[in-house]
Amino acid sequence: MKKVLLGFVCLAPLVLTSTVQAADKKVVVATAGDIKPFSYEDKAGELTGYDIEVIKAASKYLDGYKVTYKRTSWKSIFVGLDSGHYQIAANNLSYTKERADKYLYSLPIAKNPFVLVVPKDSDIKSLEDIGGKTTQDDTGTSAIQFVLDWNKEHPDNPSKIEYSGEDLSKHLLDLENGEFDYMIFDKISVETVVKQKGFDLTIIPIETNLNSNNYIIFSDDSNDLQKQFNKAVKKLYKNGKLEKLSQKYLGGSYLPDKKELD
Repeated sequence: MKKVLLGFVCLAPLVLTSTVQAADKKVVVATAGDIKPFSYEDKAGELTGYDIEVIKAASKYLDGYKVTYKRTSWKSIFVGLDSGHYQIAANNLSYTKERADKYLYSLPIAKNPFVLVVPKDSDIKSLEDIGGKTTQDDTGTSAIQFVLDWNKEHPDNPSKIEYSGEDLSKHLLDLENGEFDYMIFDKISVETVVKQKGFDLTIIPIETNLNSNNYIIFSDDSNDLQKQFNKAVKKLYKNGKLEKLSQKYLGGSYLPDKKELD
């Protein structure tokens, strides 16, 4: 009888351990990893950046999830969310109605206004001057949607759009070289790349009706994960961690308004 009982006692921890391990659900964060300072590879080849580090910090408060990261192309991020390969998207993501209809948005994790970028000798001084001019960007971005909406309001002299899947550095290089006339993009990314590459470009602040916040996006079946992440973001805001990450990776305080986290 003692042998039987002893065997049962030895097996019990194994069963318990197996149960605990099975409770953690693996979720994958998809990112292009090419948009510094939000998501990029460091010198050691590890993913880092503001979006990535916010998720890492928030992950400490997530119960029942094991978070991993996957670099992929911009277009593949949303294809992967649709197919279930990825559950989280982190790529300097802004708000669009089209995305909100399909996916779950986190609370805002940063504020990042849009700017107008032109060559130094450009005659474009404001948004009023983009009629008949050409811009370039990838499909599905909020900046391109802004231009499309602008064209609807100015049908007699619309702006021309060239679609290209290049990263921001290549877009800005082509802009400097005169291959197109202007670009609308977020302030933090543009200033980071211009400083890093030494591009001779003019950055013009603009007033838009665009939501200038940055978000993390979840697949439509990740309700619990989204809710837990949002609670974690509130904690990171209150304990100062979000501010520290903003200062380190974004070069200043770019936190969303407190009322947006209530």
